Amino acid sequence: MKKILFATTALVATAGAASAEIALSGSAEIGILGGSDFIYETTQFHTDIDVTFTMTGEADNGLTFGAKVDLDENGAFGNTTQGGETYFVAFGGARLDMGDVDGAFDAALTEAIIGSAIADDHEHAGYNGNAGLDGSYDGQIATFSYTFDAFTGYLSAEIDDTGTFDPVYGIGMKYSVDVSNATIGMGIGYQSGDQAAANASFGAAVAAANAAANGTPADPVNFVAATPGYLGNNPGDNDGAFATAVLAGQALAVRSEVIGVSFDATFDNGLQAIVNYSEAQYSDVAGTNDETETHLGLALGYTMNALTVGVNYGKYEDFLGVDDLEAEGYGLAVNYDLGGGLEAQFGYGNSEYSTPAGGGLSKSIDTYSLGLAMSF
Repeated sequence: MKKILFATTALVATAGAASAEIALSGSAEIGILGGSDFIYETTQFHTDIDVTFTMTGEADNGLTFGAKVDLDENGAFGNTTQGGETYFVAFGGARLDMGDVDGAFDAALTEAIIGSAIADDHEHAGYNGNAGLDGSYDGQIATFSYTFDAFTGYLSAEIDDTGTFDPVYGIGMKYSVDVSNATIGMGIGYQSGDQAAANASFGAAVAAANAAANGTPADPVNFVAATPGYLGNNPGDNDGAFATAVLAGQALAVRSEVIGVSFDATFDNGLQAIVNYSEAQYSDVAGTNDETETHLGLALGYTMNALTVGVNYGKYEDFLGVDDLEAEGYGLAVNYDLGGGLEAQFGYGNSEYSTPAGGGLSKSIDTYSLGLAMSF
């Protein structure tokens, strides 16, 4: 998840104790990006822009409520699916979020990454954004949280609108405490879906029906051939041969269960450290991608005045539940705050896919970006 600080222009209406506010904020990015053995092998220009409307209000009894949507998602307001919009209702320490929100697993854990890049190049094959099982169906998630003192607990659900499979349920907890010259945090999360959904996702009929939502078409060879960046695939050259060889004879399945824990520490002297570990289960059908995927992520950062430098490392074993497939990488982010909502950002990432015990297949990718990030 990308952290952006927004300056806002607000329209406010009040009536007694109740109030409502509509805030307009935005972000933009310009720069260059490139890499080796990937989609952007030739250095290219990068531009991106986004406008966000945030609406908040407070009822007479103190209950707060709100919604948020990006301008580039304004045509996707299906009432039973999410198109990027979020909604919330809160009272005291209790809060309900719905829409394009984090499930309990993602909300409770801290990702092992520090800093920002205009093209997220400090992310890599070994990076884990803690999405867990979020997006297993249509991506419309309901997350209830309750905060008491330094503890916050989470419960979440995502429903299969077809009624074919059981919902994805999640539970999580995080804790933060100030000790001496540092703030220490920890989080633990768990999500479980329908094992039958994971098993059936590589079946031709079910996979074809869910391809758009889950990214799990029945034929993995066709999938990697048509998907830029998947396992380092670059359509137009022979990179797809690596992914094809790795997945030969195996079908893709969605995750059915994930559990993880994270620890983070932010020190008064500007140092920050994060450790993140998780395990995920895919199908339980022998001969397919039925291994337990494990992930370890580490991040270390330092902030001094306007400068922030962050490095991170991550590694998957039995990636995607495929036996012996490893995905690892490291990233670097250098940010300099120029003030007024303008920040210079450099990002670099190195990714490595390999099967050490399966014939020694390997593939390495480098990506980078340099530019300016603007917030309004």
